[in-house]
This record gives sequence, C-alpha cells and structure tokens, in this order.
Amino acid sequence: MDIDSYLNEHENKSLLRVLTCGSVDDGKSTLIGRLLYDSKLIFDDQLAELRKASEKNGTAGAGKIDYALLLDGLRAEREQGITIDVAYRYFTTPRRKFIIADCPGHEQYTRNMATGASTADAAIILIDARHGVLTQTKRHAFIVSLLKIRHLIVAVNKMDLLKYSEEKFRKIEEEFGSFTQQLNIPDVRFVPISAIEGENVTQTTGKTPWYQGDHLLSILETLDASDSRNLRDFRFPVQTVIRPNLDFRGFAGSITSGSIRRGDPIVTLPSFQNSRIKRIVTPDGELEEAFSPQAVVLELEDEIDISSGDMIVKKGNLPHIEDRLEARVIWMSEKPLLPRSKYIMRHAGRNIQGRIVELQYDIDVNTLESRHATQLPLNHVGRIVLETSSPCSMIITGITVPEELSS
Repeated sequence: MDIDSYLNEHENKSLLRVLTCGSVDDGKSTLIGRLLYDSKLIFDDQLAELRKASEKNGTAGAGKIDYALLLDGLRAEREQGITIDVAYRYFTTPRRKFIIADCPGHEQYTRNMATGASTADAAIILIDARHGVLTQTKRHAFIVSLLKIRHLIVAVNKMDLLKYSEEKFRKIEEEFGSFTQQLNIPDVRFVPISAIEGENVTQTTGKTPWYQGDHLLSILETLDASDSRNLRDFRFPVQTVIRPNLDFRGFAGSITSGSIRRGDPIVTLPSFQNSRIKRIVTPDGELEEAFSPQAVVLELEDEIDISSGDMIVKKGNLPHIEDRLEARVIWMSEKPLLPRSKYIMRHAGRNIQGRIVELQYDIDVNTLESRHATQLPLNHVGRIVLETSSPCSMIITGITVPEELSS
C-alpha cells in the first residue's frame, strides 16, 4: 500500500468518542493505559519514562508498569494515585479511530465527569470486582443516561484479585443490570477484565473460560454509534460571523444534529427570517451536503441579519421555542441551587438570564426516587422549572447554570 492509500484509508475510518467513568480507584486510567500499550501506540522514550515513573510513583508492584501513569499527567495525580481532571487520549486501530476520555471517580469531581460525558458516543463504567456497585458507580451511570449516551459497557475490573470468580461477576452483573434497566439505556454489556494483566482488554487469554463474549477492544471496534446521532432535525447554532471581504459573509459553527444540503430552505431563529443555503464551505473545499457533527461555514442566498448565538434550522422543521421550561439539571457549583434565584444560562452560543421558578425535587441516585428538596447541592441531580428572559429553542437534553446573578 502506498502512502496516499494509507492516508486515505486512515482518514476514512470511523471515529468513536468513548468515556471511562466509575468510582474512585476502579482502574479507569490503568485500563486506558493498557489499551494504548497493547495497541503499540507508546514510543520508546515514553515507555522508558513510564518505567521510571512506575518505579517512583507506581502502585502496580515492584518491577511492573503502572499503566495509569500514562493518563495521570498532573503532579498531584501521580503523587496521590488519583485522577483529578479529564484526560483525553487519541488512539487508532486498523478498524477505527478513538478519542477516549479518562474521567475522575471522586464525588467532588463529578462535574468533570459530566463534562467529559457531554461529547461521548459510548461509555465504559468500571467496577472494582472486590467492592461491587457503589453509590458513585450509580451516579455516573445516571449521568450517562441523562446525557442520552445509548451504549454502556460495564467492565468488571480487577478480576485477577478474585481469581477470576464467575460467581462474583454474575452477582455484580445481576445487581447493576437491575439498576441500569431503570435508566433507559438501550445497549448495556458486561465484560470481566483485568486491566493490569490485560485479560479481556485487547485479547482473551483463557482465564475466564466461562465468559463467551468479545473482549473490550473488539466491542469498541464494532459498536454502531450511528443511532446516537440525530440526523433528522437540522440545528446549527451560529458561533461567529465570517466576513473576509465584501463578497463573502458566512456563518461558522458546528452542526449539532441533522444534515443540510446546498439549496435547502432555512429559517433563522429568533428572527424567523427565510433564506436558502448558497454554499457550504470547509477548509478542505465546498460540500454539497454536511452532517452532524461537522464544523462548517454556511453562506446564505440573502443578506439577512444573523449574529453569534442565533440558530439556523430547516424550514418546516422548527424546534419548540419557549421561555418557560422544565429540565433535569446536574448542579456543578459549590453554592447550592436555590429556588427563585436568578442565573445566567448558556444557550446556543449566547448567555441569557434565567430564574428558577421551582425546584420540583432532588433525585436519589441509589434508588432513582424523587425526594423533596429546598436546595440542590453540588453534584446532585434534580428537576426544576426555569423561566428565561428570552425564548429558547428546545434542542438540549440538560441545562447547566454556571453563574449566579443574584439571590
């Protein structure tokens, strides 16, 4: 194969965005490090540095590589043996490209996990086989379901410490399977693994003969994530206006859902002006058609007033537009959410003011039951009624209110 054929084949591989999550010390960083190591994506100098770091800060044992150190890049992370921030890593196999996010397990960093999950096509939740299903495991699974991630792989890790006990694996599978049935996640799969030993990560070594499924990498390579993308409803929040000269005025942004073709009739929101797509421009040239999640520049046939924060949609397929809505929120501020307080809400690239009319309830992540609440503390999930200062297009599945205006 010549270099042009190789590059073309690589360019056309599908991309899967994967999240790893779960409770603290369940082995998320070790798993990703093992995937990178087994995929031969570590350079010799990186491997030498990894061996040196493993001797100094490793937790795998004398003479063994601590694969987690490939991900835990902050000094505090290596010293404490924990993940604090979301670490993104890119790797590729002959079948697919991956962007994988290693998310922290501590409860105090739940907001970091929610951020990492916001762009994922699939999630891997790790469970330490010794400890079983914990509250943080359930919290992360609940957040995965809130963000409409349709594919969940439950990796029961550290099976080597339990001599690959089928009984322990089946117990976790039954308990957590019952919980995930309440979350409306269509695709849930369980895999027994040992990240440190490599069992069922990129190959099956025969230590779990009672497991008849695929190893983890095979599942990731064959997973069909196309059902997680909405290719019907075209939504294009305008990020910025591009005008390099008098002959061109385009609107740049990423297609959040749907597709668009040259010549399609469109409507701009909130002004409700009509036009048609004249050109779809990218750095690599013009396109006849563009799909989510491509970043493009749209040029319209008519000179109409559009600015950052507006939205372009197809004519005849408008979103619901409201100034009062109900929503589930993951609260990310150390200052609790309070009813009747005013906040700034980020919507379609612009900031608008909003007021919490009512906190309907807090959700118990262990039982998923609703409970009365007078405030919503950090990392809690609840349902609210929100009024906004200007109408919003209902294209989001969750709302984050980052900054309080007044109380």
